[in-house]
Amino acid sequence: MHTIKEIQKEIIEDFAMFEDWIQKYEYLIDLGKELAPIDQKYKISENLIKGCQSRVWLHAEYAEGKIIYTADSDAIMTKGIVAILINVLSGQNPSEIATAKLDFINEIGLKEQLSPTRANGLVSMIKQMKLYAIAFSKQQ
Repeated sequence: MHTIKEIQKEIIEDFAMFEDWIQKYEYLIDLGKELAPIDQKYKISENLIKGCQSRVWLHAEYAEGKIIYTADSDAIMTKGIVAILINVLSGQNPSEIATAKLDFINEIGLKEQLSPTRANGLVSMIKQMKLYAIAFSKQQ
């Protein structure tokens, strides 16, 4: 299992291969298409992320000292964004997730490329993932 820092480094390298943001958006959309589907029973209002313009469902499970996130969105770009966050944070332990600095977002220039509402949604997704991590870290 790779650390959060190592996974972020890989993402930065992946995004560096693309020449422009059109290609990077296509890559993000592809990541969203590859996202493991969330179980329908978790597509409930309690799992909707507040502050997102599109609908994003996020579910977290704690098993064997690790958090496994699943998610879905009704918007392809947002689904790609949540997929990249899951790639970084899912399968890590709660305390590492809670304290993770997600530098890759600025390194790849993602935040500047998003509309203000999408950027707020990104912040809301990260906040919710970290809230789950804090809650689960109390169970350790």
